[in-house]
Amino acid sequence: MTAVATAAAERGALVADRVRPGEIWRIVRLLAVNPTVFFGVPWMILGGAWVVTMLIALIAHAAGAPVDEMQEGMRYSWAVLSPQWYLVVVGVQAVAYTLSFALGFGSTRRDYWLGMSIMFLFVSTEMAVAIATLVQIEQATDGWWIGAGMFDALWYGQSGWLFDFYTTFSLQLFVLFIGAAVTTVYMRWRMKGMMTLLFSVLALVLAAVAAITLTGSGPAVASWFAAIGLGGLFGIVLVLAVVVGIAGYFVVRRATPR
Repeated sequence: MTAVATAAAERGALVADRVRPGEIWRIVRLLAVNPTVFFGVPWMILGGAWVVTMLIALIAHAAGAPVDEMQEGMRYSWAVLSPQWYLVVVGVQAVAYTLSFALGFGSTRRDYWLGMSIMFLFVSTEMAVAIATLVQIEQATDGWWIGAGMFDALWYGQSGWLFDFYTTFSLQLFVLFIGAAVTTVYMRWRMKGMMTLLFSVLALVLAAVAAITLTGSGPAVASWFAAIGLGGLFGIVLVLAVVVGIAGYFVVRRATPR
């Protein structure tokens, strides 16, 4: 019994040594040294898109365009997704610019990846809360009192605040981890790894398209996506974000930053 208790205590101590909350939080603070990268520029992009949308709406309003037709047309605007492309770059920069610095100050790759993941959760949650709330404000003010529609577009504004939060959170987390994971591939295998990854993804996509086409299962696939709906689709996106995040961790364990 004593030997079993001793072994259990040793395993517990080992787990405690492997997970270091202080070091993980230090990585979060390191990534937040320049908060503009995570919390400033995405909102500058979104704010610029909002200004352009308002100008277009004002011009259309002055020209006598019917408000209902203008709002219907703006439902197909992708302006609400404008920060997503930048957030991929943020994921790249997070690893490329700070990993070697963190390792030089005694952090482990595990500390770094966990800390970075927490920062990604912060960013995704913050933007999801804000965008879901802005959708509600835009609806309550009937398009900022001029019939404009930027946040209440695409799938937003149709299923409530919680659904808008969930879809935004899933998408944000996915693009951030994509950027970070791709960077770890470059650090681990350089250009050879990047080309292998690119051609592997293309091959998988082409193989899936060929299989669907040759088997005539296009209608069945379309029916399946229709059955799971947007909720199921973004559930897949969220699962992919987790998978990419875990895969990136295993790659970064052998990555060699410069």
